Amino acid sequence: MQRIQHIILSCLFTILSFSQESNTKALVGGTLIDGFGADPIKNSVIIIEGDKIKAVGTVSTLKVPAGAKIISTEGMSVLPGLWDMHVHTMINGHADYSYWDKTYPPLFKDVIMPASAYQLLMAGVTSARDLGAPLEESIAVRDAINKGEIPGATLYVSGPFIQHKAYPGTEAFRWGVNGAEDGKRKVRKLAKAGVDVIKLIDQDQMTLAELKAVVDEAHANNLKVVAHGHRPEEIRLGLKVGVDCFEHTGLSSAPKYPDDVMEMITERTAQMNKGPLFWCPTVEGLYNYEYLRDNPEKLDDNSWHLGLPDSIIADIKKSIAHPNRLPYFQLTPSRKPTLQTKIEQLLDAGVVLLVGTDSGIPMKFHSQSTWNELDVWVNEFGIDPMYAIRAATYWPAVWMGVSDEVGTITPGKYADIIAVNGDVLRYISLLQDVDLIIKRGKQYK
Repeated sequence: MQRIQHIILSCLFTILSFSQESNTKALVGGTLIDGFGADPIKNSVIIIEGDKIKAVGTVSTLKVPAGAKIISTEGMSVLPGLWDMHVHTMINGHADYSYWDKTYPPLFKDVIMPASAYQLLMAGVTSARDLGAPLEESIAVRDAINKGEIPGATLYVSGPFIQHKAYPGTEAFRWGVNGAEDGKRKVRKLAKAGVDVIKLIDQDQMTLAELKAVVDEAHANNLKVVAHGHRPEEIRLGLKVGVDCFEHTGLSSAPKYPDDVMEMITERTAQMNKGPLFWCPTVEGLYNYEYLRDNPEKLDDNSWHLGLPDSIIADIKKSIAHPNRLPYFQLTPSRKPTLQTKIEQLLDAGVVLLVGTDSGIPMKFHSQSTWNELDVWVNEFGIDPMYAIRAATYWPAVWMGVSDEVGTITPGKYADIIAVNGDVLRYISLLQDVDLIIKRGKQYK
């Protein structure tokens, strides 16, 4: 009897050992950019066990466990999975918002938003901040991804926009505020539903009491607030009430931020006790429009078809058949020259920039926008590549309060890791085709 028990225990131990070994991966030989900003680590070794990073070292300092699946990263840049801090999963590049908002809401939860999240993931974006969509659908898609029921970038969702008054026909994902108490109620409803962040727009059209109530109630519920920075008064009021992050470069075709706004921003960045002031400028859609208009074959890249039925793909194609005619972009040529000036103003004032793209807007696809944003920053505006990568890895995780889980390649954190063939610090555009994608320890590409 004891011999039988011993044989059974031995078999169980062997099965368990094999299970543990087969659940271990080793990324070996690549140049590691860990997200902290120091010099890259050559000949790196990353041990992944299950969904977490077990150890990080080099081929001379870290032994690969027996039985681990070895993935060669020789000649590759290895870095944390990217973040996109401004996406809209409920839209997919269609040029007619009013038509889209009337036609596709029944498909948001089961088709469109999952497709967007999957396209982000396959572009190397393992985490994203989804800023504006119906509440129930936002929570459902986020949770389905987190449970492993569907593949996609980890989403941090705002649910509906909070604003002075919803635009007609958009009430499902834009909530108007009528008085301070109503603002508090709306925020409490979002908090109770489980959103990750509050999205505020048109705050210059709200009373100061309403605006302060929304921001204070969000903070009381441990939720940060992002707010549009399209108009000077939106920025002034946002700074006054303690908004946590501004979105877009804004100010239409005005050449730069007004002096008084820059003085307020500098005053805020000087207050170390409040932490960094964050800004998500979303410039690539504006910067690249004219090139895309004149070279529309780029729209034929079928990466944005992933997860979408043929009927929706055809509908989107039809809507963008004439890029030069889209009302959405007619003022863009006047705005483009202002973008670098505004970015430089913010950097000079000590603002921390975050990579976000507004992906989903007309002709801007979830599968392409993030690398294009990084490319514009580095190759057009001259931003240091390491700064840009940290703005898409380290700092987003800090802002979302999950830097103990993701954002850097560190033992104990989730294995959200990507790799590209070549030197990404020299050629940031390598990110347009990510060669290796691992999220929560699972290899997707």
